[in-house]
Amino acid sequence: MSQITITFEGGTQKQVEKGISISQAIQQALPEMAPSAIAAVVNGKMTDLQDRIESDATVQIVSDRDPEGLHVFWHSASHVMAQAVRALFPDAKLGIGPSIENGFYYDFSLDRTLTAEDLPAIEAKMKEIVKADQPFIRDRLSPEEAEALFRSRGEDFKLELIRDLPADSLTVYRNGDFVDLCRGPHVPATGRIRHFKLLSVAGAYWRGDERNAVMQRIYGIAFRDGDSLKSHLAMLEEARKRDHRKLGKELDLFSFQPEGPGFAFWHPNGMSLYNSAMEAVREILIRKGYAEIKTPILLNESLWHRSGHWDHYKENMYFTSIDEQPFAVKPMNCPGCLLVYRHTPRSYRDLPVKFMEMGLVHRHEKSGVLHGLFRVRQFTQDDAHVFCTPDQLEAEIGKLIDLVAEVYALFGFHRYQIEVSTRPSKSIGSDEMWKRAEDALTHSLASKGIAYTLNPGEGAFYGPKIDYHIQDSLGRTWQCGTIQVDYSMPERFDLEYVGADNAKHRPVMIHRAIFGSIERFIGILIEHFGGAFPLWLAPVQCVVIPITDKHHAAAAEAADRLDREGIRVRVDGRNEKMGYKIREAEKLKIPAMAVIGDREAEQGAVSVRRHGRGDLGSLPLGAFAESLKDEIARRASH
Repeated sequence: MSQITITFEGGTQKQVEKGISISQAIQQALPEMAPSAIAAVVNGKMTDLQDRIESDATVQIVSDRDPEGLHVFWHSASHVMAQAVRALFPDAKLGIGPSIENGFYYDFSLDRTLTAEDLPAIEAKMKEIVKADQPFIRDRLSPEEAEALFRSRGEDFKLELIRDLPADSLTVYRNGDFVDLCRGPHVPATGRIRHFKLLSVAGAYWRGDERNAVMQRIYGIAFRDGDSLKSHLAMLEEARKRDHRKLGKELDLFSFQPEGPGFAFWHPNGMSLYNSAMEAVREILIRKGYAEIKTPILLNESLWHRSGHWDHYKENMYFTSIDEQPFAVKPMNCPGCLLVYRHTPRSYRDLPVKFMEMGLVHRHEKSGVLHGLFRVRQFTQDDAHVFCTPDQLEAEIGKLIDLVAEVYALFGFHRYQIEVSTRPSKSIGSDEMWKRAEDALTHSLASKGIAYTLNPGEGAFYGPKIDYHIQDSLGRTWQCGTIQVDYSMPERFDLEYVGADNAKHRPVMIHRAIFGSIERFIGILIEHFGGAFPLWLAPVQCVVIPITDKHHAAAAEAADRLDREGIRVRVDGRNEKMGYKIREAEKLKIPAMAVIGDREAEQGAVSVRRHGRGDLGSLPLGAFAESLKDEIARRASH
């Protein structure tokens, strides 16, 4: 047998026989890694350990501790779940079953409606399959062989997928009596998937198209060890408690009404939270030299043809007519901002011009994807657009990077990941424009020593972008802020400035949002803080609690004093016991409580309690007010 050389990540090299399986090569070269190996990346391509290596290769072992390994785990678990469902419900037809961001799902079509009560039986059957330690075996089939196989099994949805797949990429995986159309990779055998939990049942359209059949989707999660599973389930339980839809109702922040599906109705408490967040950011932006503008919600259809949105975003827009002329409801603020810039002659001495707009936009979202404040049809973007000279571009991007970090820290977000998204397949502008724009973003990050990952092909149609994924108190990440470089829009709208040479030049446009959607950001804030907002954000910052009826006058005076100091305050004058009122204030997550009894009324003091911290003792009313004012002014995030 001829020999080949395998180079493992880390530099280890091993001479092995040609045609050896990856698992055997790992066992020979790095036996200590074999027990945790579940897949491998061979010459840059993820594959199963059963694959054989026919020539010199580089191999990266994917272990059950790696993020990539988790997705292999989850994908394999979806097959085990599908096998269990088919065993319990033989008439079930298989849809698809991928790994997703946090776990896996599989879609089924069957006459019987699945419910949460069915999940324990499915889990029990999965445990039998895991105990059997069935190997995952991959076969490559011709289209004719694949169609014959799945037709014999009555799998109509698989037949549809086969017709859409390239003829040279048809592979199936078998384990036990189960077979599925799949490209893999999978763990070596079902015995690896010992720690799993099925989470919920939901409806889903086949292939995400509302014109197609409605499937039943089962979601689940799996991990290599029981402790990881236990920790994840505890996080999910905490996330349920923090669900912004649940807390939005309990704290009377917002609602959704059948008269306006996908449109949030903000209540007084919610508007207080909304405005506090907006005012804080406005102060920072004005200090940074931004000027605020406001552009119309309805603009003539011709504008959207010129901007490129008609060709690239039309399916997400709403349309109407005025005086028999076609108009569109704006899905983005940038075209209106371009018109504001163009209205006034500009000199290089004026640049950079920084316009901010808290702009209301509308986007058509399918009803099935609407999700509280996280996915709505109307929202406000904290947009800004910076118009600068090409020489100023990298410096302005650097300032925006610092600005985003400052704002996130204000709201208690200190951890985030950064992606640079490059040119998509559908785009406008020249190759040269895109290269200059992408280089400006990556150079600006590199100059600050900021790590980032590349997200190829995911830029906006008009330019590449930096995307921010903030991490909340539960360790979940949320895509929020963005910085986008745009050479195309200034070209399309014929924007100019007069340079030092007295000639006309084209500015560069930077699109920037920090919150992204303000509605979505507030939803994230609600869950991040679990509704227990820092004092400066809280809708009600202090509740004054008179112990008995005879303390009502003193409570009213205290509340009036706090109100004059700019503190959002209310009095709980209900005919209830003090303990009950305190529990209610805790339940409503009001940051501060000022209890007034005989001694406090006589001394002009209050007994101070803080949410989650209990009794902090007595303070003169003036000192208490000053302490709250100082904390609010500092905008402390915890």
